[in-house]
Amino acid sequence: MHKEFRMGNEAIALGAIAAGVNLISGYPGTPSTEVLETVAKNRTNDCYVEWSINEKVAMEVAAGAAYSGARVMVTMKQVGLNVASDPLMSLEYVGVKGGMVILVADDPGPISSQTEQDTRTFAAFSKVPCFDPTSAQEAYEMVQEAFEYSEKYKTPVFLRPTTRVCHGYATIEVKDAAEYKKNESEGFVKDSKRWVIFPKLSFQAHRNIEKRNVELGDVFSEYDRNVVSRKTETRFGIATGGINYTYTMEALGTDAEKIAIFKVATPFPFPERKAVEYLEQLDAVLCVEELDPVIERALTYIAGKYHLPVKIYGKLTDHVAASGENTIDSVKDSITQFLLDQGIAADRYKALTAGEKNNQSEELAEMPELPVRPPVLCAGCPHRASFYDVKCAMKGKKTIFCGDIGCYTLGNAMPLDMVDTCLCMGAGLGIAQGVYHIEPDTTCFAFVGDSTFFASAIPGVVNAVYNQADMTLIVLDNSTTAMTGHQPHPGTGHTMMGDIVNKIDIVGILKGIGLKTVETINPFEHEAAVQTVARVAAEPGVKAIIFKSPCIAITKSSRCMHIDTDACIGCQKCIREIGCPALYTFEGKVCIDESLCTGCTLCSQLCPVHAIGDGQEERGQA
Repeated sequence: MHKEFRMGNEAIALGAIAAGVNLISGYPGTPSTEVLETVAKNRTNDCYVEWSINEKVAMEVAAGAAYSGARVMVTMKQVGLNVASDPLMSLEYVGVKGGMVILVADDPGPISSQTEQDTRTFAAFSKVPCFDPTSAQEAYEMVQEAFEYSEKYKTPVFLRPTTRVCHGYATIEVKDAAEYKKNESEGFVKDSKRWVIFPKLSFQAHRNIEKRNVELGDVFSEYDRNVVSRKTETRFGIATGGINYTYTMEALGTDAEKIAIFKVATPFPFPERKAVEYLEQLDAVLCVEELDPVIERALTYIAGKYHLPVKIYGKLTDHVAASGENTIDSVKDSITQFLLDQGIAADRYKALTAGEKNNQSEELAEMPELPVRPPVLCAGCPHRASFYDVKCAMKGKKTIFCGDIGCYTLGNAMPLDMVDTCLCMGAGLGIAQGVYHIEPDTTCFAFVGDSTFFASAIPGVVNAVYNQADMTLIVLDNSTTAMTGHQPHPGTGHTMMGDIVNKIDIVGILKGIGLKTVETINPFEHEAAVQTVARVAAEPGVKAIIFKSPCIAITKSSRCMHIDTDACIGCQKCIREIGCPALYTFEGKVCIDESLCTGCTLCSQLCPVHAIGDGQEERGQA
């Protein structure tokens, strides 16, 4: 064993490697992405890694390997689980042979997601066991234990870290390479009664799953990560799990010894017997958790089932926020309110909380206000030019611009204002079709990135052609999966294993589906792009324009535009129309921040007096 300073996601990856993982597949999504990337960097020779085209395919690839006896991991964020749910729901009935851990990173806040859905609730819905780590160290150890439980009970299992576990750093103890488990898979053994799902087999499988989960609830009562602190003189306690256990312990400090703590590491199946032992000694319990009241509902049910005279508090009683991310401070406030309601240590906790808040107020009063920094497309981002090209081409026409998930969702911000809808990956195509069928006089656009095109847009294009919609698909091809950290995809020409492969051609796919008009243009050639959009959008049926220009984060230029201050008339058209963060005003004149400018030339093409030019030879001038 040795120590390393690691991010939580890296700890999970190292734990999977130590457990002998043979295959890991997934789709990038914050806060889960670094798990697969870390495995790719540190994998053993017998471990295969891939970024699949979406979470559904990733689940199916991993299932095939698990059928063969391999240890596998699938990685995704919570909304990605929705995409993977189709194979997962059936896979739980079929079962696995090799250990299968499904890493689903939840995002309370949400910080970088569309939803705050809780994988613990999905675990109960899908009947899949769930492990909930509290720290990077526990996540490292827990993922190895999860593989063991998966193999023993022949079921996929969830590992559900949240953002603060995923992205927090800590010094952890990890195994040396010589201590890694070596997993030898026996290969796929044909058995249609096991691997082919039929209604009769599903009925029996469902019965077995229900029995198994009752057994697991009992087994998890002995699992040493489900911890009940020793009995205390007081008759109140706190039940918590995941990162909220860490928050609770920090909030309580030395007072943690005076309160009965129940750390729930397996929210499903719930460790019922251990919960009964815990509740029997108490009059009141506060449940501290994020997102759904999973622990609170479980304890309320158990208290009723066993007729225990204990009151359960939490989200359902407004002692813990019903939504959003908890913090040490919010947990401290929840605990304080709970204690006050119990008439316990009221004066002490009131004074403690008030004193801390007063100190914080004094500190904050001395600090300057932080500048407002809304999310914005990077300076030189080709998506800004693409949106502006379409906007100019469609000026004065009745249109709808259906957006998608990615950097380009930021096209909704002023002054571009080019994202009218955004639901989930690939949904813009279907929404555009729905609007057209109801309002055929509307010119309908659907925007999608190149990575998302492969992940979830192709069926939408097929549907549009088959059902004779009239819409224009805009593919924003920046040659990477930009939003989640520039992962490869089928159009980039290389894989996560480092292999160079043939690029899958988006134009060829679209023409193969049946599109007659597919044009590729450079979004920074503004006038030509505007003319192309106007012409293509006027054609009937389904057509596509591919705006192709690489992400500036991977091909950042050393160029910088330059403003002739004598020629500038201060009209600020460049700022008002494209909103590039490299442009600002000073004493009534437009200036360029050379630390941000990439020399994309878009602003120079808009200037009515041609005051902006290529300043490559003049970097350093305003």
